[in-house]
Amino acid sequence: MKAKKLQTRESHLECHHKWQARIQEAEGTLQEQHLVIEALVEVKASLLQTIQGLQEENGAPAPFDDEWEEEPKEDPEGEELEDIPTDEGEIDDE
Repeated sequence: MKAKKLQTRESHLECHHKWQARIQEAEGTLQEQHLVIEALVEVKASLLQTIQGLQEENGAPAPFDDEWEEEPKEDPEGEELEDIPTDEGEIDDE
């Protein structure tokens, strides 16, 4: 019985070590991906600055930015409903 418990414990520890290795590998991969993303963001910012500089040199209009305002939508049905009187007159079925 002790031999079986010992074998089970060794198997459990082996499995535990394998999972720890996989977790560490995944964390390493995530850290590498994070560094790549940071580098790409820096390259993007640099490219945007270069583009903006070239546009300014050539007298082009300001580039489109992410902070644009959407025009309010008009609701023609809502305006029509406001013009209809609701408290006047009665319907006569005769």
